[in-house]
Amino acid sequence: MSAEWLIALTFVAYLALIVVIGIYAYRRTKNASDYFLGGRSLPPAVAALSAGASDMSGWLLLGLPGAAYAAGLSAGWIAIGLFSGIVLSWVTMGRRLRIYTYKLDDSLTIPAYLHRRFKMGHPYLRTVCAIFILLFFLFYVASGLIAGGKLFETVFGWDYRWAVIIGAIAVISYTLFGGFLAVSWTDVFQGLLMSAALIAVPLVVISDQGGFTTSWSRLQAEMPQLTHWLTDNTGQTLSLVAILSSLAWGLGYFGQPHILARFMAVRSPNDIPAAATVAAVWSLAGFLGAMAVGLFAHLEIQQGLPDGETVFMEMVQVLFHPVVAGVLLAAILSAIMSTADSQLLVSSAALAEDIYHVWFGREISPEAMVKVGRWAVVALSLIAVWIAMDPDSKVLDVVSYAWAGLGAAFGPALLISLYWSRMTGTGAIVGVVVGGVTVVIWEKLSGGIFDVYELLPGFVFSSAAIVLVSALTKCPEAVASQHRKLLG
Repeated sequence: MSAEWLIALTFVAYLALIVVIGIYAYRRTKNASDYFLGGRSLPPAVAALSAGASDMSGWLLLGLPGAAYAAGLSAGWIAIGLFSGIVLSWVTMGRRLRIYTYKLDDSLTIPAYLHRRFKMGHPYLRTVCAIFILLFFLFYVASGLIAGGKLFETVFGWDYRWAVIIGAIAVISYTLFGGFLAVSWTDVFQGLLMSAALIAVPLVVISDQGGFTTSWSRLQAEMPQLTHWLTDNTGQTLSLVAILSSLAWGLGYFGQPHILARFMAVRSPNDIPAAATVAAVWSLAGFLGAMAVGLFAHLEIQQGLPDGETVFMEMVQVLFHPVVAGVLLAAILSAIMSTADSQLLVSSAALAEDIYHVWFGREISPEAMVKVGRWAVVALSLIAVWIAMDPDSKVLDVVSYAWAGLGAAFGPALLISLYWSRMTGTGAIVGVVVGGVTVVIWEKLSGGIFDVYELLPGFVFSSAAIVLVSALTKCPEAVASQHRKLLG
């Protein structure tokens, strides 16, 4: 049997396992709380691994190794920023968000939480939030489908566009039926598979080269420009703008609805510290592995790769037997599916809960809400497929735009709302709009200060807008009092 067929059989076995989990979760899904938050029943380790797997997506196995392959050790500034963001978001937001969303009439979505946090008499805040979620998540889901297209194109030689469609069908199938429980429990398996792959590949390379010291010495001798934190791949010193832009990635964690949904779904607020520990350990292993794959690939692959984002795939096929390679390449599919499914679920929740339910059906049954959510998954997937059809798209570029948009739009509003009792609903609306619009405009500008990653100015301007507008508008005493009582 050929290597290609062995790899294909491994993929089929993996997908079969995922479908079985989806069917099991389907039988446990009875209402909207089950479908969108799994009934708030996740153990801490499951919540942490699910958050990590839904966060990392294809960029951890394609984008970050590709950046390390092209730029060298300086790409590690992104990993440092992201690791800091993971730890800080769990520590500062995890417990409070779990408590607040449950006590505020069991809020299932971020827009619903903000609406009830400020006792809004109109649906405008909720609707504005839902619109930005849909806008940026369409690009985020598309980035996963782009990664899937590259995977099937590189491994099997399939046409890129057909590969995107096949990947989309795989994601839709179990997200559609199983909802949050299927997504979260498959994320555990997918997260473990991703970490195993990122540890195995660099370990084999380092072993082949005679150990870490020998491998690093050879890399320093042959490509010294790739082994310094403060220089790029041409040997030029990194600018402050470049370093700040990389570190700013960490700010995105405070506003990613698909990650924050795991905070909300933990079975108890007391489980948050354990979940945070698991999340930190898992993500650190993943970042170190991804950087090592990109750096040490230069010792195994003599021909330069035209697309650095395929470096993990190329390494796996060079180093491992086809059966093992199939398992490790399935880790890429795991990364793609574990993120795209979570994003589709959050997007469908925004469409069903925060737009359809608010504007068209206030007295809608739980069963009807789940049905609307499932139709929303299909509709949003089709739009994401259309966006992903460009074969020249870069995973990291598309992810960075969506990550910035969500982080700037929601991060400041959520973080401040959890700690400042005098924040107002008007301030929240203005903050969300300012953050999201800043990212859209800033991304189109270039030169000088506009070379800063758009997440940083978006986060700063949104925070400033919230504080200024909240100071100028009166916070009702009922809202301030409610906030003080939530943790009581």
